[in-house]
Amino acid sequence: MTNNQASFAADMVLLQSLGLLPVVVHGGGPQINKMLDKLEIQSTFVNGLRVTTPAVMEVVEMVLCGQLNKQIASAINAAGGRAVGISGKDDAMVTGSIKNPELGLVGEAEHVKTSLLHMLLEEGIIPVIAPVATGEGGTSLNLNADTMAGEIAGALRAKQLLLLTDVAGVLDGNKQLIPTLTTAAAQQLCVDGTATGGMIPKIENAISAVRAGTSTAVIMDGRVEHCSVLHLFGGGGVGTAVSD
Repeated sequence: MTNNQASFAADMVLLQSLGLLPVVVHGGGPQINKMLDKLEIQSTFVNGLRVTTPAVMEVVEMVLCGQLNKQIASAINAAGGRAVGISGKDDAMVTGSIKNPELGLVGEAEHVKTSLLHMLLEEGIIPVIAPVATGEGGTSLNLNADTMAGEIAGALRAKQLLLLTDVAGVLDGNKQLIPTLTTAAAQQLCVDGTATGGMIPKIENAISAVRAGTSTAVIMDGRVEHCSVLHLFGGGGVGTAVSD
């Protein structure tokens, strides 16, 4: 268990002890890259999205569902909480279709079924979800973790969606942090070129979650220790909060 995992796990247990109902959705790009290199399987990207061949999908599912998912759930359990590791395929919780044939088995969510999540939450269990969905005929689909998180948050009508990333948040044209944004202002940053690269899908996912029923979506620096707790209870926001 890494220090980051242990710190994150402790935060989730603390949030639950304070009466919140955390749901964890995780990615694992670096771990997938490492395993693909080890197995000598070539991986390419188009517009920041991994082209997912059947061979790559096997590795994605192995790393996300089999390795990383269980590590995070185990870390929460070790911190004194109760967590169960699942993926979007369990109980056909997240079903979708191929996003773009050029990207292979990269999917986009079409339906989120929340009954399993409600059952786990009511039993005091933190769901830890790997971003793999069910496609046509039971095919495994690779979903962007932020997209999966946004879809699930919207379906649950979560009060907060916390998108942990490796930057301070959304920056303005002078590279200064923008603490709060309306959905309209956030969209404008994507249109006028202020937001670029990987920040664009994060903003789009935040907007989608808010429009689907989530009160606030926050793009925050996951490198800051205890960032989730600091944002919710620290008296000052961490990152950029997007709301209507």
